[in-house]
Amino acid sequence: MDTSGTPPNPSTLDPDRPADPKATRKAAWAGLVGTTLEQYDFVIYGTASALVFSSLFFPNVSPAAGILASFSAYAVGFLARPLGGLFFSRYGDRFGRKWILVATLLLMGGSTLLIGLLPTYETIGVLAPVLLVLCRFFQGFGAGAEQAGAATLLTETVGRGRRGRYASLVMVGAALGTALGAVVWIAVQQLPEEQLMSWGWRLVFLSSLIVTIVAMVIRRKLDESPVFAELKDNHVAPAKPAGEVFRHGRRPMLLVLFMNVGTSAQSYTFQVFIASYLVMQVGVDSSFVPPVLLIGAICGGIAAFGFGSLSDRVGRRPVYVGIMAGIVLLPWPAFVALNTGDPIAIVVTIVIGFVLAVNGGVGVQMSYFPELFGSRYRYAGVTLGREFSSALGGGVAPLICAALLSAFTGSWIPVAIYMSLIALVSLIAAWMAPETLDRDLTVPHDAGARPRDEVSA
Repeated sequence: MDTSGTPPNPSTLDPDRPADPKATRKAAWAGLVGTTLEQYDFVIYGTASALVFSSLFFPNVSPAAGILASFSAYAVGFLARPLGGLFFSRYGDRFGRKWILVATLLLMGGSTLLIGLLPTYETIGVLAPVLLVLCRFFQGFGAGAEQAGAATLLTETVGRGRRGRYASLVMVGAALGTALGAVVWIAVQQLPEEQLMSWGWRLVFLSSLIVTIVAMVIRRKLDESPVFAELKDNHVAPAKPAGEVFRHGRRPMLLVLFMNVGTSAQSYTFQVFIASYLVMQVGVDSSFVPPVLLIGAICGGIAAFGFGSLSDRVGRRPVYVGIMAGIVLLPWPAFVALNTGDPIAIVVTIVIGFVLAVNGGVGVQMSYFPELFGSRYRYAGVTLGREFSSALGGGVAPLICAALLSAFTGSWIPVAIYMSLIALVSLIAAWMAPETLDRDLTVPHDAGARPRDEVSA
């Protein structure tokens, strides 16, 4: 493997080659199903944090403190994601995208299964939340290279003109995971409360075994991307991809980080924090939350595919900038509508949140972010940028929102200010980013850079 930082031999791949239909289909299914599992794991955990974990694992504190403790444990998974990204990115650009997608799948699915088997605070005391946090850590560690790997493989497999549409299927999978999580929670909430709190919640986490098995069967038959296959054949895959990113790919990595931090924060605010806000502040019945998340997820999945397809027509940058502008303004009318307590207003607000922040913007990211990087360290660059921003944005957003709500005696205004400001960061970064539509992904230099910049950066 070449580690000198010198430019690799010119690519022999034709950037206008027709994509292999069979390889494209397998990559699309692998990305969709794997991300379904990742999002399913995170959504069922986030919903449990908002609805039951404060009682099961943090019972000796006030309800508000219990929610804060639950969201703190939730944040651990996101703080583990950059560490997982650093670990797996070392191998994704050396040994291939497929290997990482199989490994992360097993780690995520196994961690979620273990959560369903944990004893609660009533059984083993303080060791229960410790074990919960540990499982959550490994769940996040495995997720640290999941979406970046699926997006990179799909973008490198699909030919020009269709990358946005196909790569957005990764976020369609995420929407499907949210929908499945909502359906399972709807089902177990039909149980009497005593059964729900004793064993019903466990079924939610144990059910991830089914999704894990299906995803593993599909991913074992996956082909490696043609771009990586050529790098490997030419012996130019770097030994230390993360180091290559920090030496040569800092600008696109920072663009990815700042373009994603606001989206990630608003995404998990709508998916996790809003659930507890509706129950504790607005007074909505907890059984109302999962059906609303289900509707939002369905609409978000459609939006992800729609925005991804639109970016194939008009460009990644204008579509992404427009979505970011929308989420800067969204929190203010959103909280006004939520506080009415009107079911229709709540559903419409959640749907708009999913369409823009949860799935729509990220649907465009799935092709946009891989296209920003050169071929040698694409996986590492996307992974590091996305996962550090996920920790800074999505991981702590529910915790920050809950803390602001508690500090300002239930006022939603500081929460809205926080959401708008962090979204503004992503809007500014998107405005500074280059257009990447139909870029040749076989070249070693980053988008917007001259070829010689690869060695002089």
